[in-house]
Amino acid sequence: MAEIRDMDIDVVVFDVLGTLVDEPGGLRTAIRDAVSAPDDASGGAAETSVDELLLLWQRHIEDEQRRIAHGQRPYAGSEVLDREAAQRVADQAGIGDPAAVARLAAAGSRLPPWGDSVAGLERMARLRPVIGLSNAGRTALLRLSAYAGLRWHQALSGEAVRAYKPAPEVYRLAADTAGCPPERVLMVAAHAWDLRAAQAVGMRTAYVRRPVGDPPADSDSFDGSFDGLDDLAAALTAR
Repeated sequence: MAEIRDMDIDVVVFDVLGTLVDEPGGLRTAIRDAVSAPDDASGGAAETSVDELLLLWQRHIEDEQRRIAHGQRPYAGSEVLDREAAQRVADQAGIGDPAAVARLAAAGSRLPPWGDSVAGLERMARLRPVIGLSNAGRTALLRLSAYAGLRWHQALSGEAVRAYKPAPEVYRLAADTAGCPPERVLMVAAHAWDLRAAQAVGMRTAYVRRPVGDPPADSDSFDGSFDGLDDLAAALTAR
């Protein structure tokens, strides 16, 4: 399905990590660079694959965000969680160079955009006001936007409400910033869990297929499903 059903959209909100940038791919590259750095003589990486280290990073972030959501840990921004994840990877891989660990911890600011993200977002920004909505902290989101060449009219971080998606207050932040009823705000993401949470606060939803996304289940009913941003822009233009 590539359509938008019965919608008048005033503002388009984009998820960032995974939807507009290849988060796993960028982290994998950063980890590979760290474990193969010529000035790190530990050799520990030979025993631990890059994919295993990536999984260690991802699990730490997911676990800590879940603990924060359940009140088991005070809110900590993405830069804090990334530093923790980078240290866990470094410990596992035997990376002893502090500079290499620090560079790895900032990997979230150096994620590559998908092939259609820059041009597609530029096209979308000529059609509607565009907001980025991310779990990345404000500073990381600023640097990532510059690195990947992403154009926003405004970029919002869950840090502003001290929460991580899929907490409802993050989506309400976007709707409040949009300044219109949530049913006139379109949330675009490659993650079905993200869209379900946006639906729960009344936002409209569009799924964009990405290699690393969370595809919809049979029970999901989003307002549109698209192979890429060009298809989404065409659908919005046709309204």
